[in-house]
Amino acid sequence: MPVLLAQAAYLRRNVITLPDPEGDRKGTIGAGPPLRLLVIGDSSALGIGTETLDDALIGQIAQRLAPHCTVSFELVAKSGARTWDVVGWLDEMPEGGFDVVVTALGVNDVTKLVSLHKFLRGQSALIAGLRTRFDDPFVIVSGLPPVEQFPLLPHPVRWVLGRQAARFDRRLRALVDTLPNSANVRIDLGLGPHNMAEDGFHPGPEVYAEWAKEVVALIRARTDLLDGLRAKA
Repeated sequence: MPVLLAQAAYLRRNVITLPDPEGDRKGTIGAGPPLRLLVIGDSSALGIGTETLDDALIGQIAQRLAPHCTVSFELVAKSGARTWDVVGWLDEMPEGGFDVVVTALGVNDVTKLVSLHKFLRGQSALIAGLRTRFDDPFVIVSGLPPVEQFPLLPHPVRWVLGRQAARFDRRLRALVDTLPNSANVRIDLGLGPHNMAEDGFHPGPEVYAEWAKEVVALIRARTDLLDGLRAKA
């Protein structure tokens, strides 16, 4: 425990603070039937680790969908956000419709020592709230990354946080598997200095691109969703 506390203090003093990527958090791109997309969550949803939102998760998803749909996208994200923080945002957001919502949360719940029980209750509340407020969208829940591979973290804190993140991820996937109109997304991509941001904690553009690729595959596999969009066009 003394070693873990010392490492935590060192990380707080020495972590690199990266700027928010530049770009519009709302916009429209593409051609074809209209699809309304929301990405919501923490700094990974925000795209920290990229220079522009075009290379972040929201931009990569929109660009990959653009040949098939007219994508109206919106990004609601903040660095440091935990699951229950985002649940609280919903009451402040205008009611309306989204066809697809992608969430990106969990790492801050782990690093800020949120209990597994509280995390899962928050995820359940978040998915239910998204479905109620935004006209029953298809909710894609991003899994937690392999924290034990983050270059920033020294051992043993890397091992401790990595085990906890893996535990959260397993239980989150099990939860989402029980819910209607929802899906898990995970990327099986080794993380390291070659594909992560310079802070050693956030994804780089290559990781965001692979993440977006998996999200789009889930959306395009939902033929009922796409047929419904075409019917409304």
